[in-house]
Amino acid sequence: MLIRYGYDISLHCEEQTPMVCLLSAHSEHRSKLRRPETFVSTPEISSSTYCDLYGNSCRRFVAPAGEINLWGDGVIEDDGSFDSFVPAATEVPLAKLPDEVLVYLLGSRYCETDKLSQVAWDLFGSLDPGWFRVQSICDYVHNRIEFDYTQARATRSAFEAFDEKVGVCRDFAHLAIALCRCMNIPARYVNGYLGDIGVPIRDPMDFSAWMEVYLGDHWYTFDPRNNEPRLGRIVVSRGRDAVDVPLINSFGPHTLTNFQVWTYDVTFTDEGR
Repeated sequence: MLIRYGYDISLHCEEQTPMVCLLSAHSEHRSKLRRPETFVSTPEISSSTYCDLYGNSCRRFVAPAGEINLWGDGVIEDDGSFDSFVPAATEVPLAKLPDEVLVYLLGSRYCETDKLSQVAWDLFGSLDPGWFRVQSICDYVHNRIEFDYTQARATRSAFEAFDEKVGVCRDFAHLAIALCRCMNIPARYVNGYLGDIGVPIRDPMDFSAWMEVYLGDHWYTFDPRNNEPRLGRIVVSRGRDAVDVPLINSFGPHTLTNFQVWTYDVTFTDEGR
């Protein structure tokens, strides 16, 4: 399967504003690109890329005063597989976890483990550890939070999503991540493309958030917002929570004036040949 993905974003700045954007497909997808990813800015600006602490590709530039348009596009090959289902995957005792995953047990800006620990143990402490405990956490979050674009709030935390019972995909991910961490299960936040391939079209295309959970010796995808296996995920970035992986990190005020995202199957189109 070939998937075309990209974005068309316009911003307005009152003055020159340094920015760091995480909009490119993760480096793990590099070998799967069937058309090099393109980045175009209008007006044309110089930019550079670097790899952050979490292995994400970041683009750094200074936006000029006034309007700037950022446009990116690429084609990637996907094997067409749905998210893994591995019911035998087990939790790793905390003392045996690899050093590099321990950071994903700690509380973070949007995942307040201290406020949710008792809730987590009351709800999930008696369940058998492993895959189905994580799935039970996803089921709980999926049923507790009502998805509503009009209720999006950039500062909403996991505890606030738990209390308010409303949010968008990042809120589902934050709450599920926090509950997993409370149960000593490493969990990390993922941003990426997830189109409507194989499912009915429900929402305008957008960047999506989900989580990856460490079971056995592997990171597995779980998606408490959709809560069903999906195909065609394209990872952009990973971190402790959304604070580590903002699509646009602006070191000064800006106004978003246009935001469009696309991700769709082009296998049988002229472009996909």
